[in-house]
Amino acid sequence: MSAELLVLIAASAITLLLFLILKIKLHPFVALLLVSILVALVAGIPPAELVTTIEGGMGKTLGHIALIIPLGAMIGRLIEHSGGAAAFATKLLERFGTQRAPLALTIAGFVIGIPVFFEVGVIMLMPMAYGVARATGKPLLVFALPMCIALLIVHAFLPPHPGAVAAAGLLGGELGRILLWGLPICAVTTVVAYFVAKLMMRGQYSMTDEIRAEVYGTDDAPAPIASVSADSQATARAPGVMITVSLIAFPIVLIMLGTLATSVLPNQSIARDALVVLGTPFVALLADVLLCAYLLGIRRGWSRREVADVIGAAIPGIAMVILITGAGGIFAQVLVASGIGKAIAELLRSTGMPVLGLAFFLTMLLRAAQGPTTVALITTAGIISPLVALGGYNANQLALICLAMGAGGLSVSHVNDAGFWIVTRLIGLNVADGLKTWTVITTCAGVVGFIITALLWSYV
Repeated sequence: MSAELLVLIAASAITLLLFLILKIKLHPFVALLLVSILVALVAGIPPAELVTTIEGGMGKTLGHIALIIPLGAMIGRLIEHSGGAAAFATKLLERFGTQRAPLALTIAGFVIGIPVFFEVGVIMLMPMAYGVARATGKPLLVFALPMCIALLIVHAFLPPHPGAVAAAGLLGGELGRILLWGLPICAVTTVVAYFVAKLMMRGQYSMTDEIRAEVYGTDDAPAPIASVSADSQATARAPGVMITVSLIAFPIVLIMLGTLATSVLPNQSIARDALVVLGTPFVALLADVLLCAYLLGIRRGWSRREVADVIGAAIPGIAMVILITGAGGIFAQVLVASGIGKAIAELLRSTGMPVLGLAFFLTMLLRAAQGPTTVALITTAGIISPLVALGGYNANQLALICLAMGAGGLSVSHVNDAGFWIVTRLIGLNVADGLKTWTVITTCAGVVGFIITALLWSYV
């Protein structure tokens, strides 16, 4: 099948997917599964391999997500039920003020996102966004959107995230130089994205009933926590802010130590092996669930049954997020297995574009066609590595090529991206509003990141 026909199939598939979800109002999980099957058959995947491809896409995605999301949701539920989120929100408002609370969460997202995978960071920080939204009575999107984009920016650009590490390995880039150039690029990009998010808040966006109830309760116009007396019964029962912050930071520190252990400690040492295990995201989150259950529950007088009920209550709300995320993984796998991603890459490479622009646009197109940032980065690196090897680029230029790819991998997060579904479902956006906000801001941030990288290119 020709490359042009494969590209046409990809464009038609995305159009059909949007039509089914936005116009027909078909459930996203059903729409993603249906379109994935149709694309697989039309693009020439043998029927005998159809089941394997679909199951592989679901399993590959959920093998990571299905462990992280429930454990993170349990931590969030325990912190929320204990009053810790409300106490943290009140302290945050006291320190930064209502007007600067979005900035505080954006900074938190940027810092935490460096060592922590995007999905983990969103799950860990979203309860804080819920608490601040409840405390102020403002829309959740005001706080969650800039926080989430900050998390994604560092995930797309910087090591130790897998896409950046894989790209550096394939192109011969040095991770230290990528961090050296990437941190200021990410910082400036995050600042711009923060102000783009503020501009977006001038619009009106819907919120699902489930998330509205989760954040604000059943009241349509909740009273801000800041107006509640400090000696109220709820405040008196809440855990200390330092305990809450420590429980949020605990898995982050473990994950960071696990990452550092692989590069600092010698192979086959007991300390290295122990830190690598403890630093595995789902192990770190599981340890934090146990700590939260004890420190926020058992030690403060909860019965074991109450602790179990609170933990169990976290599961129903995220079940659909997991299913939709898995379906997005199926769609991405079908696009890869059918050769559509490779066809787009070859088509763009034939244009003769300069390597920096090629790295960005190719990654952005693959991101739009396939979904996952990591897949787009790895695929692009494999395609352009022969061109880079022949180019004679110095170490700084190689680092900037990797960062240009990161900018492309940041862009165009939409319905075939698992991150799109995680963010929109946890914020409570419908698909149309998700495309107007999350897709737009990721693309704006990606373009800004590439412009900064291109400007730096002339000085190295």
